[in-house]
Amino acid sequence: MDADDKLYEYLEQNPKAKEEYQKYKKLQNDPRVTKLGKFIRKTSIDELPQLINVLKGDMNLVGPRPYLHKEIKDMGDKYYKIISVKPGLTGYWQVNGRSNTDFEKRLQMDCDYIDTRNLWSDFKFLLKTFLIIFKKDGAI
Repeated sequence: MDADDKLYEYLEQNPKAKEEYQKYKKLQNDPRVTKLGKFIRKTSIDELPQLINVLKGDMNLVGPRPYLHKEIKDMGDKYYKIISVKPGLTGYWQVNGRSNTDFEKRLQMDCDYIDTRNLWSDFKFLLKTFLIIFKKDGAI
């Protein structure tokens, strides 16, 4: 309940966390995430419902991850390029940094993916994704 309010209150009381959130748009120790939620995120099973969106044709297996509506203003001109393709379940930045990638680098990686995407790279990203999930690399 009131997750965003709790987050902003936490960020105001913790300047280091606020700096981390501004850079990454996420927190290693997010106060909104329960113990069960941490397990779900660490194992990436929270991504499974998105397979329904892939089956419906609303998403691709590989592509830029969807961004939050509140992040649009921070995306600048890259927003229009990124929304020009369907979002993906996994993508370039997920297999090349995952949670350790700051927001600006993530935007650039998504744009680079759009410029160079092809079937072979998508296949490699899917393979790398399964390896990363299995090893739980970079999950928060």
